[in-house]
Amino acid sequence: MSRRVWAVLVTAAVVASGAATAAPALANDFDRPEKGFMPANTVLRDASPRAAGLDPAPIAEAERLVDSHVEAPAAGGHPMYGGAVGLMGHDGKVVARHATGWALRWKDATTELPPDQRVPMREDTVFDLASVSKLFTSIATVQLIEQGRVALDAPVARYLPEFAANGKQDVTVRMLLTHTSGFTSWLPLWSKYPDKASRIKAVMEQPLTNPPGSAYLYSDLNLITLGVMVERLTGKTLDRVVHDRITTPLGMRDTGYNPTDKRRTAATEYQTAPPRGLVWGEVHDENAWSLGGVAGHAGVFSTADDLAVLSQALLDGGTYRGHRILDRKSVELLVTNFNESFPGDAHGLGFELDQRWYMDGLSGPRTAGHTGYTGTSIVIDFDSRSFAILLTNRVHPSRDWGSNNQARREWAHGLAMAMPVDPRRGRTAWYSGGENGTTSTLTAPVAVPERGARLGFDLFVDTESTDVLTLETSADGGSTWSPLPFAVRDRGPQEQTDGTISGEHGRHWMQARADLPAGHLLLRWRMATDALYLGRGVLVDGVRVTGGHRVLLDGERHGDRFVTAGWSVVHRGA
Repeated sequence: MSRRVWAVLVTAAVVASGAATAAPALANDFDRPEKGFMPANTVLRDASPRAAGLDPAPIAEAERLVDSHVEAPAAGGHPMYGGAVGLMGHDGKVVARHATGWALRWKDATTELPPDQRVPMREDTVFDLASVSKLFTSIATVQLIEQGRVALDAPVARYLPEFAANGKQDVTVRMLLTHTSGFTSWLPLWSKYPDKASRIKAVMEQPLTNPPGSAYLYSDLNLITLGVMVERLTGKTLDRVVHDRITTPLGMRDTGYNPTDKRRTAATEYQTAPPRGLVWGEVHDENAWSLGGVAGHAGVFSTADDLAVLSQALLDGGTYRGHRILDRKSVELLVTNFNESFPGDAHGLGFELDQRWYMDGLSGPRTAGHTGYTGTSIVIDFDSRSFAILLTNRVHPSRDWGSNNQARREWAHGLAMAMPVDPRRGRTAWYSGGENGTTSTLTAPVAVPERGARLGFDLFVDTESTDVLTLETSADGGSTWSPLPFAVRDRGPQEQTDGTISGEHGRHWMQARADLPAGHLLLRWRMATDALYLGRGVLVDGVRVTGGHRVLLDGERHGDRFVTAGWSVVHRGA
């Protein structure tokens, strides 16, 4: 919960009488999204959550949850992962760095090593990033666009003539970066073709599944192609391009392909097809392995701290410690949604955008990131100048043991909830709670005269679209309830609702208004969340009912009239 949210339900009497000292809102509150980039000279430093203006409790809870997934659930289940390293950054500060579990825990797919033979996870453990590697290929491609050597909307075949084979002559560089090329998702390059040359040739000659630009379909082949293009245009291997143009300028010393120190890396899967045994210290992805460990879609190894530097460089507009890898306009392209025609699949150049399934409460139109099959994820929220990195070896010892998406969400959610949302008016506001699969209510009575009355309140909504707030009334003491349509205004035209609201609303407080019929009514704000995914939540403030010149209900003065079930209180400056 937020620094300004009490961890337990409080009674309405406490709301009325609690005396919290007023304090100015912080510039980096969650409800005050930032524009543009951070100062180019911002360099990461360690700080406690509290020193960074954050509530330490949600971060500590996220660490506890990440720890919990190292242990197997009851009834013969498997752990979510062997181990994990998480890092959180906010406003130029690393506010959490947490390692748990084991970098090496299993000898094979079924045999657990004795404790004295295991390798513990460390904060500087090097992870196989899997598809997070795509970000490095994408940045290298955007660098070429920036230099004028590649045109974003040019056919790929302009740079790779052989790519035009089998109807791909109209596929553009942009389509590869946004997964709208029409390529199939994957090919068994490692098993179907005998050598690197034939594997690359197979990608170049692969026909499309969909017409170019007609559908979103995530595909490794898109980034394999871009990696080949980068190599062709630079005359260097992809690993050398990434080293020279990205990791060395940024000082990312532990990032690269084909690591040389196996003991520093997190082990991944025990593979029988191909018969590699325990994959440890080399790339897990079979296709990348068959391409020598260097490919556009996979192969990069890195640490949480190195990825923090990359995140901060992007938040700084493409530069870090005086070394620029992209100009600001290029970074903007990374977080510009080119896939508006494909709702739910927002994508910048290489970066996924606004994916609540792993970004959780940090998700938004300017939240960029990526996940990797091995259990890795990076989330960069430009609006709050924050990032959440979670690296796990969830495929150790088997990819079939399940997903770590829950942990990804929990880590991002912890950082989102640590950022305050200040009351819009006065000292307090109501918060609906932040749990999946729950229903919470905030109820107050009001006697409305014959001529009717007007309800006004301030509203903050940042939820998954299926987590819905309903405003409703009852005229029979709560036996039956009816939705109350209301209008909302958020720095623009007024919009009418049917009594419900959900989704993302720009991380701003909105003004809500509704007409009330005559009678002795109960007003109720009912928040219902489904089983998966959360946002930052819902807050209600400044509730006021007026009939003519009379104030019938004033939430700032009549807090003792509200009855809560699951709602709690936000205190300014608490």
